[in-house]
This record gives sequence, structure tokens and C-alpha cells, in this order.
Amino acid sequence: MYDRMHSLSESELGLIHKNSMDILEKTGVAFMYEEALEIFKSHGFRVEGNTVYFTEEDVRKSLSTTPSQFVVEGRNPEKSVSIGEDDWVFLPTYGAPYICEKDGSQRPGTLADYESICKLVQTSPYIDMNAFKLVEPSDVPTETAYLDMLQANMLMCDKPFMGSTDTIEACRDTMEMLSILFGGRETLKEKVVCLGLVNVLSPLKYGEEMAGAIVEYARNGQAMAIINMIMGGTSGPVSLPGLVTLMNAEILAGVVLSQLVNPGTPVVYGTTSCPTNMQSGAATIGAPETYIINAWTTQIARYYNLPCRTGGSITDSLIPDAQSMAEGALCLSTTVRNGANFILHSCGMIGTYIGCNMEKWIIDEEMCGMVRSMMRTVPVTEESIGVEAIQRVGIGGNYLMDPDTLKHCRTAFYKTSFYNKSDASAWMKSGGLSLADAASVELEKRFAAYERPAIDPEVEKALIAYIEGRKASFKAA
Repeated sequence: MYDRMHSLSESELGLIHKNSMDILEKTGVAFMYEEALEIFKSHGFRVEGNTVYFTEEDVRKSLSTTPSQFVVEGRNPEKSVSIGEDDWVFLPTYGAPYICEKDGSQRPGTLADYESICKLVQTSPYIDMNAFKLVEPSDVPTETAYLDMLQANMLMCDKPFMGSTDTIEACRDTMEMLSILFGGRETLKEKVVCLGLVNVLSPLKYGEEMAGAIVEYARNGQAMAIINMIMGGTSGPVSLPGLVTLMNAEILAGVVLSQLVNPGTPVVYGTTSCPTNMQSGAATIGAPETYIINAWTTQIARYYNLPCRTGGSITDSLIPDAQSMAEGALCLSTTVRNGANFILHSCGMIGTYIGCNMEKWIIDEEMCGMVRSMMRTVPVTEESIGVEAIQRVGIGGNYLMDPDTLKHCRTAFYKTSFYNKSDASAWMKSGGLSLADAASVELEKRFAAYERPAIDPEVEKALIAYIEGRKASFKAA
């Protein structure tokens, strides 16, 4: 297939790999978690202080046990998803501290906002899996907020979801709650029911909580996405080849730890890396270099036969405007076309990860549907060509009333749910709404249509009792 984007050649991929191995062997990676260091030592790794050194053989051995594809089971088995190889999933935004209104104003997120986004995920025809920390709820205690978010993920939606990696304790609580939801600890050893996000502290460092998250998720057989956010020119090299080489070394170090803990643990290889705005020092995710990094990341992940995570509809814009649509569409389509498997921030993210905008959530969701339709395989066969119809209509004819058109007119082409496809007159008669205003109307419809999925009352009771007990323990402490 011909594509004008720069595809890394085998020799270029080999050069990135060689230099990554050189970094791992000579510079090493710091792990600020004693149990992780003990795991490395017990497997014969050279450890000096908090720094672990890796050989190429160490990396190759770990890659040999990391699956290229895996399934994340949903509470509703019909909604389980496959991640890796040719299978890919859309997820909403993650980690936003604010709700951003369409007029540009911002306010801290609340638990009600979090639950609203869960409703959108549950009713979405295009979002395959729920994320975590959809927005940070500021109206509940910080130390126990992850319990409230996990409860919403588990009770308000029956799709697969992401768990908490905020602290090691949060990871352990996630596993306890998963065992309640899915029928015991043994179930966790048998199937993947959750995925956690692990963030590297670039350059070349895993903090205590993230190293601990790798250990806890791997120990329980649950999947993880190991990612970094290197800012070119500040936390990483200004050159893109140098940036992705550093990125690669950091991620592979985490992959090795996961496989030492539990060979076969599913790991998604990913990044949110981007250039630095050299005028302000801030991250610039709506930049052409970000799309190149995303494209290269998917190619490097395939080089190691790993599933890949890169950005979705991400933007630096602070409102759902033309800039947010342009940057979001460029990033989302580039990510999908280049073969990413786990696409976080597919909808809703605004202002360089600062917030979630509900109108943009709805607008992006429609874009996800369009991109998925664009990626579908269109079979070219004698039947699909239909030369008989072409001959039947003949020169200067019209296909509108042709039997083939009448048969397929309702299903042949993608139909948007609320993007405007009317002429000016019809658009004005329907209110002449901008896309953002139309999205506001669509939001109300979606919230009205939401129905909480059924769950075994005893399971729900057990989950709530566990959460209440954990919250009480925090108060007692």
C-alpha cells in the first residue's frame, strides 16, 4: 500500500533498536520501588542503587512471552474486546481535571460529571471500552476518589474498562473489586478483565507508584499500557529519532519487569509524546510532529509484535471549534491508519489534556464512527461491481430508481447521526445550529436514553460494602 507518510525502514527500525539497547545496557533505567529492584536482582540483573541495567537478551526473552493480541472481558460478555494485531478499540478521554464548557469557561470536574461520561460510554455505538479518571471528581475526598470512579465504571457501564493505577494501594483495591465483580481471584488468573495505565517518568525513570502498578497488575494477570509523555526539547531529545529511541528504551524496561513478574502478561506499548512549544515551554499535542511520533510508535510496536497505544482526537484548542476538529481529525485518522490498537482520548479531550468538553465528546464520537467506516474493507467482486446494473442504466441514464440502488440505499453509505448534511434552507428551518450547539442537543437525547445495565444485586451489594469499608479505613487512619 502506498502512503506518503514516512514509514520507518527495517534498517531504521534496527538502528532505533540498537541504540535503545545501548541506553538500557550502559545508562540503565531507575525504578524507585524496592520490590521491583528485588525482582530484577532475583533474576540476575545488574542493579546499582535504584538503576537497573538490561542486556538485549533480557529484552528479547521478555518479548518472547508478551502476547501480540489479547481479549479484555466485559461484564457483558457480548461487549468484550480484542486488542492487538488487526483489532483495535476506541476509548474516551483520561485524566482531565476540568470540565470545559463550549464557551471556554472551565470548572473542576465532579463525580456527577464522571457518571455522565459513563452514561455516554454505555450508550455509544462507537466507543468500545471505558477508560478511567474520565474527569477527576473534585467533590469527593482525593484519597478515595478512585473508589468512586471504579464503582461508576463497574455499575453504570457493562463494557470493559480501565482500572486505577494512582497508587499501589489503589491497584490492590482494583484487583479486590474485580474479584468481586467477576467471581473471585481465580477468575483474574484465567482471563483479562481490566487494563491499567502506567506512565514512565521521563527520562528513564519509573516512580514508586508506576513500578508498583506494573508488579500488581502483572501479578494478577491483568493488562497494562506502558506509556510515556516525552516532550521533545525538554524531557527528551529535540530530534524525533532521538525522542523515539529514548521512548523505546523506557517502555521496554517496563515490559521486561512485567514479564519477570508474570510471563504472558498483556502489555500495550504506547506514548503520548509530543514537541515542546519553544515559546511557552508547554506541550504541543496538536502539532505535525505529534502525528509523526504516533505513526512511528505504531511501527516500532509492530517491530516487537506488541499491541500499540497512541493518541486519539487530541487538541490544544480550548473550545470545540475548527482547530479542535482539525487537530483531532488529523491525529485520530493518522493513529488508526498506522495501526494503533488501543486508542485513548478518542473523544472529549480538550486543551492539551486539561479538560473534557461534553460537546466535543459527542462530535469526536461521530468522527470515530466515520473513521471506523473509512477503515472497513470494501470487497471488490463481480457482485459488488455489478456491471449488469451499469449496462442496464446505460449511457446518460439515472441510477436512483435502479433495483440495486433501491435494494441497498439504506445501508450502502455511512449515515451520520447529527452532523449537518442538509442544504441551507433545511438547516435554517431546523434551527441553524452550529455543530457544537447541535452536540448539546444530542447530549440531552443521550442522557435521556441511558438505562443502567443490570447486575446481580448480591454482587452490587458486595462491591458497595467493600468500598464503604475501604473509605472507613481511610477515615480511621
